[in-house]
This record gives sequence, C-alpha cells and structure tokens, in this order.
Amino acid sequence: MPHLVILYTPDIEPHTDMAALCRGLADTMIAQRDESGVAVFPVGGTRVLAYPAAHFAVADGSGEHGFVYLNLRMAAGRSAVVHKACGDALVARVRQHFEPLLARRHVGVTLQIDEAPGQVFDGKVGNLHPLFQKKD
Repeated sequence: MPHLVILYTPDIEPHTDMAALCRGLADTMIAQRDESGVAVFPVGGTRVLAYPAAHFAVADGSGEHGFVYLNLRMAAGRSAVVHKACGDALVARVRQHFEPLLARRHVGVTLQIDEAPGQVFDGKVGNLHPLFQKKD
C-alpha cells in the first residue's frame, strides 16, 4: 500500500493522457516525505490504477460533463500533517495535468484519502518490495 484508484468518465480519455497521469501521481506519491524526512510510501508498494466507468450519470445528463474520482488508500499511522501534504501534492499534480482539459470543458475532479485503521486482514504475495529496499 498505498493504492490510488482513479475512476473517470470515458469521454475525457481522448482529451488527456491517463497513463501519464498515473505515472505522475505515482512519482508524486514516491516523493512524499514525513516530518522527519523519511519516505511516506514504499516504492514497491505504490500503485496507481485508472478505470473508465462503463456506465455513468454526471450532473444534468447532457453528456457534456466529465468526472474524475481519485481515491488514495493508505495504511494507518501517518500524521494529519502528512495526510494534508500528500493530498495537497496530489491535487497540485492533478490540477496541472487536467488544466488544458478544464480550459475546454466542464469536468468535476475529486480526490479523497482514506486510511485503513480497521483492517482485519492484509494478505500480500509478491516480490516487488525487495527490488526497492536499500542494501547496507
């Protein structure tokens, strides 16, 4: 973890590069540091996934309005300062990415950050984390 999932109306896809947005958001997440200068998120655990909605209804139904919903889910234990700093950095990246699109049409964009305090199971299988752990 962290996992950032993006749901969006497919009508915006021809007008923006969603793969570039994913990479940019992942880079933004990886760059985050806490109050002590320690990386907030592990490189090997950082995932950004984007999905166009197969079915949607936005605003008045005219078909002229797009929507992008971003949800970052992270493990518990980070401070409110870190939550805000991560949120601000991600919103800035999202704003920069969508600025050309927002100049041409109406699109709603929402970013929410959730923490997983009540996790009852967290199973993991894989070999990504060792690739990015520092060797002493």
